Amino acid sequence: MNESGIRERMAQLTRELQEHNYRYYVLAEPVISDAEFDRLLKELEYLEQQHPEFADPNSPTRSVGSDSGGDFVSVNHRRPMLSLGNTYSHEELEEFDRRVAKGLGTEDYAYVCELKVDGLAISVFYENGELVQAVTRGDGTRGDDVTENVKTIRSLAKKLHGDFPPSFEMRGEIFMHRKAFDRLNAQRLERGETAYANPRNVASGSLKLKDSREVAARPLDIVLYHYLDDQNRFATHWDSLQQAASWGLKTADSSRLCRNLDEVKEFLALWDEKRKELSYDTDGVVIKVNDFAQQRELGFTAKIPRWAIAFKFQTETAHTELLSISFQVGRTGAITPVANLRPVSLLGTTVKRASLYNANEIERLDVRPGDYVFVEKGGEIIPKVTGVDFSRRKADSVPFVYITHCPECGTALVKEEEGALHYCPNDDSCPPQAKGRIEHFVARKAMNIDSLGQETIDALYNQGMLHNVADLYDLTYEQLLGMERMADKSARNLLDGIAASRQVPFEKLLFALGIRHVGETLARKLAKAFGSMEKLEQADLETLKQTEEVGQVIAQSLYEWFRKPAHLQLLARLRAAGLQMESVQAEQLSDTLSGKTLVISGTFVRIGREELKALIEKHGGKNAGSVSKNTHYLVAGDGMGPAKLEKARQLGVEILTEEQFFALIGGEG
Repeated sequence: MNESGIRERMAQLTRELQEHNYRYYVLAEPVISDAEFDRLLKELEYLEQQHPEFADPNSPTRSVGSDSGGDFVSVNHRRPMLSLGNTYSHEELEEFDRRVAKGLGTEDYAYVCELKVDGLAISVFYENGELVQAVTRGDGTRGDDVTENVKTIRSLAKKLHGDFPPSFEMRGEIFMHRKAFDRLNAQRLERGETAYANPRNVASGSLKLKDSREVAARPLDIVLYHYLDDQNRFATHWDSLQQAASWGLKTADSSRLCRNLDEVKEFLALWDEKRKELSYDTDGVVIKVNDFAQQRELGFTAKIPRWAIAFKFQTETAHTELLSISFQVGRTGAITPVANLRPVSLLGTTVKRASLYNANEIERLDVRPGDYVFVEKGGEIIPKVTGVDFSRRKADSVPFVYITHCPECGTALVKEEEGALHYCPNDDSCPPQAKGRIEHFVARKAMNIDSLGQETIDALYNQGMLHNVADLYDLTYEQLLGMERMADKSARNLLDGIAASRQVPFEKLLFALGIRHVGETLARKLAKAFGSMEKLEQADLETLKQTEEVGQVIAQSLYEWFRKPAHLQLLARLRAAGLQMESVQAEQLSDTLSGKTLVISGTFVRIGREELKALIEKHGGKNAGSVSKNTHYLVAGDGMGPAKLEKARQLGVEILTEEQFFALIGGEG
């Protein structure tokens, strides 16, 4: 196939896959199998790898994420994203309706009612039918540009069809369905991690992840509910939503056009009951004046529009008996109290357990086993105890005494001075912590031993073959083959994975050790600052505090970790096993960029983003994540955010194309 044929095939595949995404995620009417969809997607991925110059910036392959995100630039909203006024009663709703009638001087108006999805507000922009930018609410005036992460949401159209305007903005809500959230929490609990409180927190946190491939792994969804442009193309809000849906955008199919307040109340009554059947959380209904001219006439207060209001449903509460209080131990040693309840129905699900958070919460509620308690779900997927029915408390009830020792290993608990949680300090030998640390050590972002799953770790630990991460490097083929469900191939794959981990760079090993407060980014900075494990071991508190992003708390955590004899013995064993204990210094090619700070944005034809960052450092330059007055060059790739480009121009930062950058450093690098 010649270049013309390849370009046409890629364009055809892009169109087909975008149409299938629309049918599957928006219309819920797929016309091909998942296997056929995957086959087409793989073909497009292959062609894009071979011919990146022909790739569409909004290609369906972008929904699997890439490493090109992570630089969240704060940008001004083109139009402020205001909050809504709230009401909880029909009386207040009637007062709102009277204000609307008085403001318009007529009763000739209609409302649009929309379910208020409990998610993260987002604003998306389309130019010539293509998604070009996505911005979070932020403070209402400025938000974060999260375009690359939002592109991974499969239900959001990246390219429109039909008679769409050349430029417009849509506002909506990013959220997560309950079943997807439950699966995510189950995985976290299995790893000994604390469960997320609710889907909204996950949606919000997901958009701030640095690697959009991780965002793509989160099953996020979106619904769009408000159209905006500078031309006032539509007469009514209802018409704009109908047209937006015809272009391929996902709008709420539950919305209703109501001619008067009585019809609004009917809609509220319907969904106050029917919301229990929804697959996602909603805590109310947004009511908007339909006519755009009337919206403009009513205007805004300093904080809210006068033409819209949110009616909040009453949170559903259950009443049941608290049978007992148990305790979970997480990977970090954090103790979480859990209320074990007599099963009760709440928002369509059976609730048996509820969070009590910490000792302070138990004391505040004065909750005791045997009490009858009130349990709420509301926007929280994990139910919580909100109060005690003291009228049913037994006469012989006594205050609950919080545990003083770890329920797993018996070690005396400690409580951090500025926190509410209790911790088990036996981080090396407490079973949930020990197993959790091993799981963290072998994870993809750490030592990447993907052939070692949780079940195998549990089995090895329970059989006494695995107490800490150093034991991994003593495992033998004969030991593994003697285990239940461990065949020849599985044993060899596991040993091969362990052997390969010896070549994992020092900074990943540092992250894999699971030192409190040391995440991926800080591990890289520590590795760069100290260069070796030995120098980290020898560093005093003051030296540690001088490291970038290391304050008193983190320095203290590092200092204490490297002073524990058990940890020093562990490091000695890992060193003897051949793990990388020193940073490999990057080859210095030139000092062309010495003293220069560069920011890169977008995607590049000849080189990946991480390779480009490494090349900048090899020529003496420094990488930064955002444009500032200290930036010397912005290296601009395809699909970069317009906000970053605009800021660079405002500050007079020199903007380089990919070819200009290579010319600057003297060719290929």
